[in-house]
Amino acid sequence: MALAISSFLSYLIPFVFVLGLLIFVHELGHFLFAKLTGIRVERFSLGFPPRLFGKKIGDTDYCISALPFGGYVKMSGMIDESMDKNSIKGEPWEFMSKPVWMRVLVITAGPAFNVLLAIAIFAASAFMVGVAEPVGPVVGGVFENMPAKAIGIQEGDVILSVDSKPVKSWDDLVAIVHAAPERAVPIEWERAGQKLSATVTPTLDKVQNIGLIGIEPKTEMVKPGVFKAIGLGFTSGWNLTKMVGRSFALLFTGKVSVREGLAGPLRIAQMAGDSAKSGVGNLLMFAAFLSLNLGLLNILPIPVLDGGHLVFLAIEGVIRRPLSVKVKLVVQQVGMALLLALMLFVIVNDFSHIF
Repeated sequence: MALAISSFLSYLIPFVFVLGLLIFVHELGHFLFAKLTGIRVERFSLGFPPRLFGKKIGDTDYCISALPFGGYVKMSGMIDESMDKNSIKGEPWEFMSKPVWMRVLVITAGPAFNVLLAIAIFAASAFMVGVAEPVGPVVGGVFENMPAKAIGIQEGDVILSVDSKPVKSWDDLVAIVHAAPERAVPIEWERAGQKLSATVTPTLDKVQNIGLIGIEPKTEMVKPGVFKAIGLGFTSGWNLTKMVGRSFALLFTGKVSVREGLAGPLRIAQMAGDSAKSGVGNLLMFAAFLSLNLGLLNILPIPVLDGGHLVFLAIEGVIRRPLSVKVKLVVQQVGMALLLALMLFVIVNDFSHIF
């Protein structure tokens, strides 16, 4: 029994830490920009309604709510997750009393803070731990069930050429292999002074749309300076953004099934727990990955999400008047119903994957 409880907590605690951090940072973005633009914040909630407990300080009720899959900042004069339709009175501190550009800043601040958190973690990791840089075209590891393993490439081998093109660095190797998905190409390598060769067919990575043969480089850790670390943080964030964008595209076009492409709270908890077992650094990197995903997901034009509010603002900017409270309320209610249905689906899907 004690072992089961300990195992449960080893997944629950990292999950709560990661999810709490991401939600807090997201809502902090909305909160700070609301304050900067003179909008009154009535509630800062971790979790969706109904409210469980909290404390009111000044005009703001800081609380924990029942549904732990998100959070929200309730601003005066805004139709949001709280479904409060009586809060728009035309007061100067209300959300709807501010110019459209101010409201856009407030809405985008949440996703932007999530993206910035990911970049900050990537940059801090680069600065404190260092960056793994390849040591020439030397193989540092070979993955199971991949083309390189099948043709006999081993750790320590030096790749000499691929597709009849000489390889002088790991970047050369990557560029050639990535450009040849599902195409048989000759490859030559050296082991203990002996030259070996074969034909390899890189598999297609659907997410990145590149060829892979299943090897990783031998690396050495190099610590960059502060400014280079910040640059690496932005580079990592941009590369991950492109990968997430391709993943969304594959999901929405049906090339990757929803059952395989969506992970819910149980699988996220499992990944958080596994990351924590590998060390705090890995847990923080997982948090960065999840934070960037959360930021990008939230700007999708879906009701209840920040992207849905941005659609309202875009329509208002075009027609020169806000949509009616009734329309906004109906859209938010439909969006909340769809969100709850999606939560139920991903939880059931998680159970099928894990158990």
